[in-house]
Amino acid sequence: MIKKIVVVAFCCIALPGFSQKYTAEKSFVSFFSDGAIEDIAAENTKTVSLFNTTTGEVVFSIPIKEFEFDKSLMKEHFNEKYMDTEKFPKSTFQGKISGFQSDAKGEQQATASGKLSIHGVTQEVAIPGTVEVLEGKIVMKSRFIVKLADYKIEIPKLLWQNIAEQVEVKIEFTYKPL
Repeated sequence: MIKKIVVVAFCCIALPGFSQKYTAEKSFVSFFSDGAIEDIAAENTKTVSLFNTTTGEVVFSIPIKEFEFDKSLMKEHFNEKYMDTEKFPKSTFQGKISGFQSDAKGEQQATASGKLSIHGVTQEVAIPGTVEVLEGKIVMKSRFIVKLADYKIEIPKLLWQNIAEQVEVKIEFTYKPL
């Protein structure tokens, strides 16, 4: 009986170390719009994400209302006039990471290919980035461009100088085993 308890206890302790599924322990998503009159930047640390190192599958969900701006009026306009946050409360990505090997050392170039949904529009994308295993955790980083027109985000004619037609998006997720 004691032998069975020891085996079960060992499995409970050892198996999580071999886990193939990870959840985002820390998330950081930001965007930057280089406008002729005013730059617009926002950050979000409330993103949830899962990553399966065996299959390469990755998903994340960004709550749009959680983006923080320097000015509260920018946040209000972003949610009400551009992103229609009541109607489209989140942005999602579902796809696979290629170019990552969980047993490799150092930073690895990788590509996330899949479906990015923003503002109710889904597009097939291939997003370059890096993945690195650090102290049992996985750090995923990327920087890419999103064209607003691709996701039917309209810029009012009066504000075309304030808002760029594309924004730079940065992501950084730190994953821990489930």
